[in-house]
Amino acid sequence: MDALAGLLDGPRAKGALVLRMVMAPPWSVRIADEAPLCLMCVTSGEAWIVPDVGEPVLLRPGDLAVARGPEPYTVAHAVDAPPSAVIGPGGHCATLSGEPLAQSMSLGVRTWGNAPHGGTTVLVGTYQLAGEVGRRLLDALPALLYLPKEAWNCPLTPFLDEEIARDDPGQSVVLDRVLDLLLIASVRAWFARPGAAAPAWYRAMGDPVVGRALRLFENDPARAWTVAALADETGVSRAAFARRFAELVGEPPMAYLTGWRITRAADLLRQTDATVEAVARQVGYSSAFALSAAFKRVRGISPQEHRGR
Repeated sequence: MDALAGLLDGPRAKGALVLRMVMAPPWSVRIADEAPLCLMCVTSGEAWIVPDVGEPVLLRPGDLAVARGPEPYTVAHAVDAPPSAVIGPGGHCATLSGEPLAQSMSLGVRTWGNAPHGGTTVLVGTYQLAGEVGRRLLDALPALLYLPKEAWNCPLTPFLDEEIARDDPGQSVVLDRVLDLLLIASVRAWFARPGAAAPAWYRAMGDPVVGRALRLFENDPARAWTVAALADETGVSRAAFARRFAELVGEPPMAYLTGWRITRAADLLRQTDATVEAVARQVGYSSAFALSAAFKRVRGISPQEHRGR
């Protein structure tokens, strides 16, 4: 399992907020939903995305943006347009004074806006819950990722546009999976750009020695790995392996493994009912006590506190 596969297998969309926004100017929507990630694709017209910190981005048909939360931002017909609506946690939509807008701005199945035939249409897909397995990858993304049409031209966008309005049985699951694929396509395109600043561990995936070691870690974190065992698996000497891993990834192999084990444990604690003892054994710790000590050292809280949050 490589880094992008880890993103798919970790924070998989589950009941994601997926809709078509149709607008006629003037319009401006403040996004303060605290969601970890939101994808936006314009299919007609134009839309500005204005972060609180950083430069605004203009989306045209075929362009895509990924906004990394939980920081708020504004989507509008113009950079300086004052917001007339606010999207809060859970997708709750209201006026600035708190009056609900969900019913008055509903335009049909998963369609929302201020005009049924507005000139701007934006496809929106929001991951509403944070996942842990892809945290390293998400942390490597900018607060606002922008891909113009010519930089990626993904065939999934028209498919999502077609599927949004369907109301067939199981449609929410279909949309969740399409959103996952759209996210992966956008991240791959982002990292493939000339001069892209992909994280060291992501670039190292392409190395025949270190890339194999990273996959061994991620596929089998519970194994009692040692530097010597990894050197044997990758066909180089112990010293050469340790030096090459540190140079490409930026940290020693065992330090990386600890971080990956804690990330896996954090995800299992949130997404399953497994005991701390069971989670410990799944990620390579001999007992709940050993996992708790490592978890608190890395994250500053206990596994129980993490699960409670």
